[in-house]
Amino acid sequence: MTTAGVLPAQALRAMIAAGTLNGSPAILPDQIQPASLDLRLGTVAYRVRASFLTGNGAKVADRLAEFEMHRVDLTHGAVLEKGCVYVVPLMETLALPHGITAVANAKSSTGRLDLLTRTITDGGTEFDRIPEGYTGPLYAEVCPRSFSVLVRAGQRLNQIRFRAGQSVLTDAELRSLHAVDTLVSGEAVISEGLGFSVDLKPAQGDLLGYRAKPHTGVIDLARIGHYPARDFWEEVRATDARIILDPGAFYILVSREAVTIPPDYAAEMAPYLAMVGEFRVHYAGFFDPGFGHAAAGGTGSRGVLEVRCHEAPFVLEHGQVVGRLVYERMSERPDTLYGAGISSNYQGQGLKLAKQFRME
Repeated sequence: MTTAGVLPAQALRAMIAAGTLNGSPAILPDQIQPASLDLRLGTVAYRVRASFLTGNGAKVADRLAEFEMHRVDLTHGAVLEKGCVYVVPLMETLALPHGITAVANAKSSTGRLDLLTRTITDGGTEFDRIPEGYTGPLYAEVCPRSFSVLVRAGQRLNQIRFRAGQSVLTDAELRSLHAVDTLVSGEAVISEGLGFSVDLKPAQGDLLGYRAKPHTGVIDLARIGHYPARDFWEEVRATDARIILDPGAFYILVSREAVTIPPDYAAEMAPYLAMVGEFRVHYAGFFDPGFGHAAAGGTGSRGVLEVRCHEAPFVLEHGQVVGRLVYERMSERPDTLYGAGISSNYQGQGLKLAKQFRME
């Protein structure tokens, strides 16, 4: 683990064998992704008054004693209600060695359901960031924003990525990589990462995306392809290549560009500049090695954009840059790639809702 970069699947297996990455019950083989590990919900969710960060020298368990309202048993499934904040102990624990840090993020289907899911730790002063040497439990903060959801112990809402040192590509390195292994269809906009824009001028028809309905039923996360999309989403259609985002509303849109992640690299979606508009794009930010890449059976995949508008209505126009992909080197090539013989739901994707919905 001395080579700088994001740790691949085989390194995660070595961490499990060494006891630096642990689980109770034991971590399952299918939790291991090409460049990340899926994290499992524990058996209880604590309904809390407010989101919180633990703070230096404090433990999450102590803060829960301050903020807990009641507890929900997840053993056989329970509903986490829209607009409420829950803290769930995860089944995984860490004993990070010197030089290894971690970052967590929501899984793709979690973000597409507008489930705000963040990882917190003992002594933590940031969400989703875990320093070298951390030893202790992990917790998920879960806040359903658009839909109430039925969850069970063992389900996976977030994921964690480990890295040795720093290996983020500079803009110059990103341009060089793009020159030899095309990263994006069309012109590459490179500035502190690879910029991507929103597609509001589809090649066929006038369907631009979907907007979450404000009053819906509960979504059982275990039911795949079960819910008619029309019961939970309104279609967003337009012919003038722009839409007006409503404050508080949640949208599923798609990037104009098809992107690829070469096998020796991983990427994370980062927000663009706050000054460009009153919205946030994408809760779920990890792109694994092989995403959209020919080596993993891809021909470029467009990024699904999870968009929430903030305080003021905002006009979003076709081709507007809304985010960026930050590329990092892998410490070594993973022994499995996204989409290559593993259950990758979104290889070759376009505009697509979470896997719980079906189109009719």
